[in-house]
Amino acid sequence: MSDSAALDSFLDKWRARWPEWSVGEIFVVPERRDIAVAWFALLQEFDDALNVAGDPLPADAKLAWWGEELRGWAARRSRHPLGRRLEPVRADWARLADALPVLSEGRAQPADRDAGFSALSRYGEAVMAVEAGVLGDAPGSHAIVVQTLAMRLAETGAAGIPVDHLQAGNDAAAARAWAASLLAEWPLREGACERRLVSAYAHGRLRRLAQRGEPAPLPSRASLLFTGWRAARGG
Repeated sequence: MSDSAALDSFLDKWRARWPEWSVGEIFVVPERRDIAVAWFALLQEFDDALNVAGDPLPADAKLAWWGEELRGWAARRSRHPLGRRLEPVRADWARLADALPVLSEGRAQPADRDAGFSALSRYGEAVMAVEAGVLGDAPGSHAIVVQTLAMRLAETGAAGIPVDHLQAGNDAAAARAWAASLLAEWPLREGACERRLVSAYAHGRLRRLAQRGEPAPLPSRASLLFTGWRAARGG
């Protein structure tokens, strides 16, 4: 497989996970779309390692590999197809590499809300620093951690809910309560246009989960278009 085809396969994998983007990308300047998708595809790799089910050793090995790869990007030596697009960006790749072990620790079920945020704070700060270089702006680290925890809830269910929430009722009720708590802390107007779009769509997924206690189907294309328009204009 050529480098270009390998890169396209990773970008397409992310697009398949986030079909909302095919609607919202109309609000993104065309020449910025590929680098935004490459960045979000990279973050998806880390989300997948955080939210792995079963034996964590392969995911931990993958995170260690990514740490070496990101340090290589800092020295202009990439091996992964995503590096072909992201490595030229002047960003603190080494800082992100240093923060990846946090994701292994972040799999432990937190005792409460504060423990959940604290476990991923270093990772959120590193993502914020790099995203400012990649997209020219970034949300605060708190917003990044909120979105990461939201994705963890959607992917792992009860394993992503703090213990104190689980003690209050059944899993569905606990999921709704934790989702509502995250929604209340999620600032949507921060960061570059591309981040605001993805955050708005992720926020919508979490809002539907909060209503049902489980992931729900996507709304209509017209609804997604309106959500994207509001996010792009910062509203």
